[in-house]
Amino acid sequence: MKMSWRRGTTGVAAAALGLALVTGCGSNDDDSASGSAESTSASAEGGDITVFAAASLKGTFTELGEMFETANPGSHVEFSFAGSSDLAAQLDQGATADVFASADTNNMTKVVDAGLVEGSPANFATNTLTIVTAPGNPKGITSFADLNREGTLVVTCAPQVPCGSATQKVEAASGVDLTPVSEESSVTDVLNKVTAGQADAGLVYVTDAAGAGDKVTAVAFPEAAQAVNTYPIAALSASKNPEAAQGFIDLVTGPEGQAVLAKAGFAQP
Repeated sequence: MKMSWRRGTTGVAAAALGLALVTGCGSNDDDSASGSAESTSASAEGGDITVFAAASLKGTFTELGEMFETANPGSHVEFSFAGSSDLAAQLDQGATADVFASADTNNMTKVVDAGLVEGSPANFATNTLTIVTAPGNPKGITSFADLNREGTLVVTCAPQVPCGSATQKVEAASGVDLTPVSEESSVTDVLNKVTAGQADAGLVYVTDAAGAGDKVTAVAFPEAAQAVNTYPIAALSASKNPEAAQGFIDLVTGPEGQAVLAKAGFAQP
């Protein structure tokens, strides 16, 4: 019997079947991590899928991919993480994938308008910017305006990347025009510049700052609330495994996916 990863009543039924399977096998595992994997074991989406996902989703989607593979023996999730604008351009130029997850609605709209999406995208998370500095904040940056202080090397995302678009919105809201020393093609590139000591500060998502741990110091600023990015996900019409693609989307938008995203600092849309 082949089952898909569905929300609503189907998801409840799958969870119930998963519990029955666990009980039937007489498992003694009682920790929360193994319990989560077991609760998804009722799904049976086989085969391979390729997921194009925003760079800021690398940590959470890697974890969700492992959960999907555990729940669906024989399946494999291949990821391509990059800036959403780069991924959208690759798809428009003929790259093949099964799922696209963007860090903003603008780049998803480009893919939809190109006729590459099957069905309608689903919004599954939101994210906001924060300032990151070297550990201990040696430059004493306490506000968005401090990024313009003389001698402060700042790195941001390029305007066409969602985190760069969000930066522009913050600049407009605050009246502060930054003069970055470089504009990167993904939020992870900005983070890497700061952690490598090539910049004094950078603008990344709160989730990236949290994921970096003690490699950076995060400095929140109120203007970030003016630039909230919404993340949509969609199955692609060129998918050769649409059932598994939809199963992965259902995982991301379902309770278990939302729990993983919330733990990383994403908010619900």
